[in-house]
Amino acid sequence: MACPVQFLFRGLCTIGLVLLYYVFSIGITFYNKWLMKGFHYPLFMTLVHLVIIFCLSCVTRWAVQCWTGKPRVILSWRDYIFKVAPTALATALDIGLSNWSFLFITISLYTMTKSSVVLFILFFSLLFKLEEPNPFLVLVVLLISSGLFMFTFQSTQFNFEGFVMVLLASFIAGIRWTLTQVLMQKAELGLQNPIDAMYHLQPLMFLGLFPLFLYNEAVSLSTSEKLFRVTELSPLLNSVLVLSVGGTLAFGLGFSEFLLVSRTSSLTLSISGIVKEVCTMLLAASLGDKMTTLNWLGFAVCLCGVSLHVTLKIIYSKSKVPSVRQLTSKGSELEMPLLLQNDDKYEDSAADEDEEQEISLH
Repeated sequence: MACPVQFLFRGLCTIGLVLLYYVFSIGITFYNKWLMKGFHYPLFMTLVHLVIIFCLSCVTRWAVQCWTGKPRVILSWRDYIFKVAPTALATALDIGLSNWSFLFITISLYTMTKSSVVLFILFFSLLFKLEEPNPFLVLVVLLISSGLFMFTFQSTQFNFEGFVMVLLASFIAGIRWTLTQVLMQKAELGLQNPIDAMYHLQPLMFLGLFPLFLYNEAVSLSTSEKLFRVTELSPLLNSVLVLSVGGTLAFGLGFSEFLLVSRTSSLTLSISGIVKEVCTMLLAASLGDKMTTLNWLGFAVCLCGVSLHVTLKIIYSKSKVPSVRQLTSKGSELEMPLLLQNDDKYEDSAADEDEEQEISLH
């Protein structure tokens, strides 16, 4: 009875982690859209979230260091500027433009357009030789592209400006995740633990997004009664509380993604992401987003493309030597636990720098 009970326990844990990921991922999508209805400062909101994520990362690293008695990784300034900065800038622009787009478009159009990030990730993965070319990739591109066209064709709630923002964010996300994969493959940097990665990325992300905020929102925000020209204390506290909730959701999303990948596999996260998009679309439709039959058909075609991409990942990964991401579910010795110490587990992996490691694409 031990094996069935253990199998059941693992299944329940996996379901729990998936649900936790859904809560943060779907929650922050609807939170951003809700907040943008009355708070028209998406770049400022993103900057506040970055500060909160950095603070929570600091607290987490400090707690882990106290628990284990071993210091966390601290990068040199040279590595920080030349190796982390490009990833941080791409990440900041991706998140900033995505949040900005909620001023113009619906959740359903955002979700659908954002799914095109797979196309750009494939492109940059092929460009940087992180992905092996195969004829099925052409079919993936055609399915996702045609699905996106069908979804936006004659849409009653289509907004060109918001659509371009999300599409540009998806393009930058392709660069972001490709650079992140390269960054996390460099074992000598010791950023395999996403808590350490988030800690190092947030300050540079803040600096990268701050000039755009100054150009677009600084003047109007300085005269807004929601923050700097507030006449009563309660509205100010309410704004701070609402922004803090978003920052906590953003941190929880990255943390839940890591938990799901480390305790199961990146494949589980990819499949969960497909189901999450379906849930998001259904919730958006039930809350008022207008979608025609052609829109739903386009969404189904796009999902077929994303599902084919995940299926190809399964087939091709089985023919390769197990990598770090695949070893996470093989046993306790090779598992990537939450409190993993970089100097303990990754010291011997410096020679395997070119070993493939897939990251979350959702």
